[in-house]
Amino acid sequence: MIALVMRSAAATRVASLSTGVRGSARSPAIRTALAISLSALIAVFATVAVEIIARDGLADVGEFLTSPARPGITTVAMLTVLMLSLDAALGRRFISALIVLPLVVVPAIVSNQKQHYLSDPLYPSDVLFGRQIMELLPVMVRDRPWTAVAMLVGITLSVAAIAALWHFAWRHFPRLSKTTRLRHLCIGLPVVAAFGTLMDYSKYSYIRDRLQVVPMMWDQKENYRSNGFILAFIFNIPMADVAAPAGFGAQALDAIPGRNYGYLSGPREKPDVIMLMSESFWDPTRLRNIIMSPDPMPNIRAAQSGYVFSPEFGGMTANVEFEALTGFSNAFLPYGSIPYQQYIRGNLPSLATFFRGEGYAARSLHPFSGWFWNRNEVYKDFGFEQFRSEETLPPMQKRGIFASDESLMKEIMNEADGLDRPFFFFGVTLQGHGPYEPNRYAHNSIDIQGNLNDADRATLATYTQGIKEADDSLKMLMDWAKKRDRETIIVLWGDHLPPLGNVYMATGYMPDQVATRKASVSVMKQEHETPLVIWSNKKGSKKDVGTISPSLLPYHLLKFAGFEHPYYTGFLGRVQKKYSVIDRYQLIARDNAPSPDWVLKPKNLDPLVRDYRYLQHDIMFGKAETLDRFFPQHAWLYAQGT
Repeated sequence: MIALVMRSAAATRVASLSTGVRGSARSPAIRTALAISLSALIAVFATVAVEIIARDGLADVGEFLTSPARPGITTVAMLTVLMLSLDAALGRRFISALIVLPLVVVPAIVSNQKQHYLSDPLYPSDVLFGRQIMELLPVMVRDRPWTAVAMLVGITLSVAAIAALWHFAWRHFPRLSKTTRLRHLCIGLPVVAAFGTLMDYSKYSYIRDRLQVVPMMWDQKENYRSNGFILAFIFNIPMADVAAPAGFGAQALDAIPGRNYGYLSGPREKPDVIMLMSESFWDPTRLRNIIMSPDPMPNIRAAQSGYVFSPEFGGMTANVEFEALTGFSNAFLPYGSIPYQQYIRGNLPSLATFFRGEGYAARSLHPFSGWFWNRNEVYKDFGFEQFRSEETLPPMQKRGIFASDESLMKEIMNEADGLDRPFFFFGVTLQGHGPYEPNRYAHNSIDIQGNLNDADRATLATYTQGIKEADDSLKMLMDWAKKRDRETIIVLWGDHLPPLGNVYMATGYMPDQVATRKASVSVMKQEHETPLVIWSNKKGSKKDVGTISPSLLPYHLLKFAGFEHPYYTGFLGRVQKKYSVIDRYQLIARDNAPSPDWVLKPKNLDPLVRDYRYLQHDIMFGKAETLDRFFPQHAWLYAQGT
């Protein structure tokens, strides 16, 4: 952009002024003032462009730039100083714009696209699963081929343009003298370092305080809206450093009551357990103004125990999985973090180590790449004896490019039939993964009536056929379990609502393509509930579970199986008696009473929730002082080196 501007007659005059070629601009002070002014104009342009792109329009951009809290002015000043320092380092005026503009505009474009599919903006941690995106790229290309072509052409032209601009700039942009470069660096670098103190939101910053910039880490949407994309993104960079909660320490951990948590005990005949997280499984009949015939999920509906309140929407499966396997909560971790990729770097208590301590075989299965979401390493840290992924499973029947639920169920049954001791299997299905391209299935057997355009109807038809086949697959697994002598417990739930795009708006189910993060209890449940089944071939379904966070699944599973445990049924038992949902934005009590913005009121925090957070922090980031008391099986396995 700068090169094109410099080609113009007007820009040539500006360049002449800045280099002192034309008479009145020979003063170094005037040249410096002009350089700063033009750099500031570029910074203003960059800031405005980024906000328009990231916000997908002009909404709140004016307020952002003129707010008394000054995040807009701070962003402009920060970019101006950064560009002047880069110019000095490289020895050319304005050449930094060719670095800074792509550096801020490209992430804003990515954030814009992300928010069309998920409900969150771009976080620094998202770069950790860039490989996952590349792996799913063929699916996205098949779903929107012309968009993919346009993006490829756009990327190619952009790279070529930047290369040409860089070549032009290096030859034609004004040079800086050594004295000027040194002076600018001596002034600019300390200022850049001072702005760097803004980054760590967990520590006091004098400059941030003077500028009245307030990181809003508890509400990322508001954080990005109020502070702007660039500052909010910077605030999230230190996300991997999880600060200890206020009051945390050995004394606080010792004070967590250990009585009445239940002694280690279990049923005389230990049941087999199959835990299934079904990709994007949700009840599409909940859509408004739509009639489906026949019911796409009659078997799950008949066996349904309640709902899981997913902390995610449309993606981030690993975060739901983390809660369900550990009994810990994402609500106590930085917003936008991914525990599987950021925090799990060693042995961690899980249902796998619990069952192994009870003499079970503990295995996990997922018909996709083992590196996806870092599962190869995480499952080892969770204590699974074996993880069978796409690389080690036999060839499986596909639906589109994804392995079918039926083929995964058959593999689970085959593996179970080969064991003569109790087992705990954890499986993650894949068939329901989006996007839901038309004609994924040779025949869609569910008739959909309602006022939908062709594209939305095709998306919904593909998704609903997948739900029917997932339901059929569960029935097949249940029919197999009914013939077994040993009690077999099956737990199935959906990890999050599917990314159905415009279907939600077309049917009036949601006002946007993605779920909200902060609303009334009824709205949050509508946009985050997925079906839950807890079923036994001997006892039938566990009923009236209600709507629960994934972190409470271990409690309901182990109680249903007849086990007692200091943490999973003891401590979590106390939690579930009072709260059904532990979410970042609100706690939801068993009677549906909400406690919104509880993270903003640490002094009034329920001691039970406080202790929950202390326990999790101790095990994940502390010295694991509570391990022996609350996770005895894990402590024993760890001591044995197994």
